[in-house]
Amino acid sequence: MTALVELTGVGKDYGAVRALEGVSLEVRAGEITCVLGDNGAGKSTLIKIIAGLHRHDAGDFLVDGEPAALGSPRDALDRGIATVYQDLAVVPLMPVWRNFFLGSEPRKGRGPFKRLDVARMRATTRAELRRMGIELRDVDQPIGTLSGGQRQCVAIARAVHFGARVLVLDEPTAALGVKQSGVVLKYVAAARDAGLGVVLITHNPHHAYLVGDRFVLLKRGTMAGSHTKDSITLDELTRQMAGGSELAELTHELARTPAPDLRRKDTPDEK
Repeated sequence: MTALVELTGVGKDYGAVRALEGVSLEVRAGEITCVLGDNGAGKSTLIKIIAGLHRHDAGDFLVDGEPAALGSPRDALDRGIATVYQDLAVVPLMPVWRNFFLGSEPRKGRGPFKRLDVARMRATTRAELRRMGIELRDVDQPIGTLSGGQRQCVAIARAVHFGARVLVLDEPTAALGVKQSGVVLKYVAAARDAGLGVVLITHNPHHAYLVGDRFVLLKRGTMAGSHTKDSITLDELTRQMAGGSELAELTHELARTPAPDLRRKDTPDEK
């Protein structure tokens, strides 16, 4: 089966700064590919390449097995690649249904009498959220009144509704507690089960291992590892994520050493 998105040896330079070098990953329908790394590892640059914000300078970027040169996020959306950023790009004071269709509002009527089809947007939002298993009290409530996890879930449902085949999620659980993170991961798994290929960007190996099928580890813009779930344990994934040998060296450096005896001792002449 051809991968929906495949990157091979991709690199990106910003002037004299090399942000990515030799990064490879593949995204398949019905699978979740997790990209893990600390701050500065190159995750944001990788997202921008897949989302069409920046073009890669080296390597191959394939969509459905064909070379792709995405010039904008609209190009990515036209190829079925939707990105949900950490800030979600929502208007807090607008109702849920308005945010669901933000920028793609259906209209009815003709000429000067053309207006938003509010009834259709409300009904569609309610139905799509329910189809993803998301139950909201009222789609007319401002989206800013929802919890962080609920807003993430609405964004995921919106991407699915507008035809995404590849869903890129930028740190969806970074600012959430344990319970809300679990809610979001449940809907990430629901998107996978709906046949989407998902790219989950995270720095949390425990969240990644719960839902991931493939794991790509980045460190300072380069590949630090690439694994399938059946080839690595959570402990080993966490060890590699934490730096492995660097962590062992730090543990040794922080080990307690006997404190020197600083008490004053009398010399023979003082006795």
